[in-house]
Amino acid sequence: MKQKIPVCLTIAGSDSGGGAGIQADLKVMSALGVYGASVITALTAQNTREVRSIFPVSPEFVIEQIETVYDDLDIDAVKIGMLGTPELTFAVASALRSLGAKNIVLDPVMISKSGCKLLNEEGVDALKQRLIPSSDIITPNIPEAMVLLNKTTQPNLQDMEDYCVELLKLGAKSVLLKGGHMQGDVLHDLYYDGSDIISMTSPRINTKNTHGTGCSMSSAIASFVAKGNDIKTSVQNAKNYIAGAVARSDELDIGSGSGPINHFYKVW
Repeated sequence: MKQKIPVCLTIAGSDSGGGAGIQADLKVMSALGVYGASVITALTAQNTREVRSIFPVSPEFVIEQIETVYDDLDIDAVKIGMLGTPELTFAVASALRSLGAKNIVLDPVMISKSGCKLLNEEGVDALKQRLIPSSDIITPNIPEAMVLLNKTTQPNLQDMEDYCVELLKLGAKSVLLKGGHMQGDVLHDLYYDGSDIISMTSPRINTKNTHGTGCSMSSAIASFVAKGNDIKTSVQNAKNYIAGAVARSDELDIGSGSGPINHFYKVW
C-alpha cells in the first residue's frame, strides 16, 4: 500500500564532510519521517576542521533545480540555508515567489562553524530585502543577528529580547534567536512572533561535536511544519530533537575537529 508522507525541500550548500548543509538537512528530514528534496546552491570542500573552498552554483541552474522539483513534488515546507552570493539570494527569492512557495524557514547562514565567512555585505542586504520578508520564520544565531542588525557588542539576555523585536521588523512572521554563543550552563533560545517573547531553555551539553547544529535546527523546524504543526510547536519540537542529537553526539567518532551531531540517535 502506498504511503503519502510530508515533503520538505532544502535549498542550501553541500558539505563534503557530511555534517552540515544539504547532507545534514536530509538526515534530519529522514530521521523525522519526512521526505527530503534538495536544491544545491554551492559546493564546499570542507571537513570537521575547516571550509577549504566554496564553489557557487549558477543562479540559472539553482532556479532550474527549484522549478523542476516543484513541477513534480508537492512541497509542504521549505528550508533555506547557505546562499553565498547576492545573485543566488535574488534568484531563490524570485523563484519561490513565482511558485507560491509556503512555509519558508530561513536560516541566514553567514559564518561557518570554523569561522569562514559565507556571505558578503551585499548578500546580507539581499537577504533583508528579498528573502526575510517572505519567510515564516528566521533562525539566526547571535553572530548572524548582530550582522543583520549592524550590532558590534556581544548581547546579554535583555539585549537578545531587544534583538528579537528588531529582527521581526525586518519582515518575517516570526524569529528564533539562538543563544548558543552566550556563556553559561543554560542555553537560552528566544522565540518571538509579535506577541510575547518565549524563552526556551536547555542545559548546555559539554561536547565539541556541534557541527551542523544550526542547519539541523532549521531543517527540523521545517520538517515539523511539513507534518502539519504550527511554527511555535515546530520550534519546540525541533529544539527537543536537536538537544537529544547533541547529547548523543559523543557516541560518534567522526573527524578530528568539531564533529557532527547524532541525527539518528533514536534509530541507531
